[in-house]
Amino acid sequence: MGKWVICAAWPYVNAFPHLGTLIACVISPDVVARYLRLKGEDVVFVSGSDEHGTPIEVEARKLGIEPKKLTDELHSYVSLLFEKFKISYDNYTRTENPIHIRFVQEFFMKIYENGYIYDENVSLPFCTKCEIFLPDRFIEGTCPYCGYEKARGDQCDNCGRLLDPLDLINPKCVFCGSKPTVKVTRHWFFDLTKLSEKLHNFVMNHEHFPPSVKNYCNAWFREGLKPRAITRDNAWGIPAPFPGANGKTIYVWFEALLGYLSATLEYFTSRGEAERWKDYWLNKDCKTVFFIGKDNIPFHAIILPAMLMASGEHYVLPWQISSIEFLMFEGQAFSKSRGIGVWADEALEICPPDYWRFALILLRPEVRDLNFTWKDFYRIVNSELNDNIGNFIHRTLSFIYRYFGGEVPSPSKLNVEDEEFKKTVESAPKRIGLQIEKMRLRLAAEALLEFSSKCNQYLNLKEPWRRIKSNLEDSSTTLWLTANAVKALSILMEPFMPDASEEVWRLLGLEGSVHSAKWFEAASFNLKPGHKIRKPKPIFKKLPINFVETVEKQLSEVRSKLKRPKLAK
Repeated sequence: MGKWVICAAWPYVNAFPHLGTLIACVISPDVVARYLRLKGEDVVFVSGSDEHGTPIEVEARKLGIEPKKLTDELHSYVSLLFEKFKISYDNYTRTENPIHIRFVQEFFMKIYENGYIYDENVSLPFCTKCEIFLPDRFIEGTCPYCGYEKARGDQCDNCGRLLDPLDLINPKCVFCGSKPTVKVTRHWFFDLTKLSEKLHNFVMNHEHFPPSVKNYCNAWFREGLKPRAITRDNAWGIPAPFPGANGKTIYVWFEALLGYLSATLEYFTSRGEAERWKDYWLNKDCKTVFFIGKDNIPFHAIILPAMLMASGEHYVLPWQISSIEFLMFEGQAFSKSRGIGVWADEALEICPPDYWRFALILLRPEVRDLNFTWKDFYRIVNSELNDNIGNFIHRTLSFIYRYFGGEVPSPSKLNVEDEEFKKTVESAPKRIGLQIEKMRLRLAAEALLEFSSKCNQYLNLKEPWRRIKSNLEDSSTTLWLTANAVKALSILMEPFMPDASEEVWRLLGLEGSVHSAKWFEAASFNLKPGHKIRKPKPIFKKLPINFVETVEKQLSEVRSKLKRPKLAK
């Protein structure tokens, strides 16, 4: 039994998660975590709300409240959304918790003592009117690379380039709009240059990193790794522990990366086994997998490994980074301000969570940017879920209920067609599981649909509803095989659609829960003759024929009624 830590990127709670966030770092890791548990692996699945830093401080200042009050509300709201999407975190926590704060401070002191952190005076923008320095999101201006007029002090949201506040053209304070002056302040830097060669070898020779990760990081290596400031002058964050660093906080990106470790520590602490987190993060045989968007690749492939190396401890380095490209919405980028896209809470008002989970996995942008459209969503729900998977399950159970009194019939000798179908069922767990293990979740979902299609083809070929009177033995064999195929589907569906899979399990009259089943049990024909099933009912419902034409109106009505925590923008 292998050990795994499934690490889902921590959503920053200055905005609500949209469909792109869901597929990148919420649903995708859940599919893998659920699959590994079904395989009997030892899995810890962690994430949490990233709540420190300037974006939250900007929001709180605009709302006239303390940052903690804002993040308390946002964390509670987002946590509940993820529960509704049936995300099986072992620990979904937050960065504003004592265990994380203490862990971060102790961790950075180790790096400091090991000689990887130094301090120096730097010049930064300062607002004389607000009497504050202007790091990161406290300052806006024109990007010097692409000319975007609302670039931030840490990054341009248009071209994606990382920026220094002094890089901005025509900068202004986001609070009062005045032009800043330049003032000297003291900051602490993580000296990445000392680890350049070691990091380059780690990334570029990594056996499991995909080309997209290596290519993204190689751009950093070509430019040369530079020291990066790990402290800020803003108040909302973890106080820097370094001597002389009073009033400074740790830059949110650095401390949030350590959340994967502290969340594991917190999980086992809550179970009264505080030291067990080391069985994972200090175990060379443990595999850590990170689910992120492509813009976060360097932080997880370079900066996190650098911090783990610099600590002097033998932490396991990332085993795999599963990054995706961007999910577009009807040809445009998601934009809350312009009302472009669908957000997680809105989605749940439109359709059940399983519909979204499966549709988003099928639209997962694994190789290139992909486009979500309502037309695709409609097709997936009606054709793939209802007409393919749902149709096979309902037909099989209905025939058994109608012709055999709800008892799984006894098979006779299998003919060539039966043997071929039996092999199809037996091979399905391995074929689908192989794609999940390669983090090709879209291909895994397609393999599930292909399996269900073959089930339908076999049922259509055998026509038990027609042969029942002329060849009872053949019809009995067919329905014994398809009943076991339904059981297989129940298990194979579980990582993608946990609610629907549990409902199929229940209709089959099986004891316990599908969530406690074993993955390769799907390949076994252990649904015995005489086993009693429950009265069948459809697993999925079709969307109305006018769904695509009316959904935007429905979405508008949903938005007007939702009660969310208030945000300033």
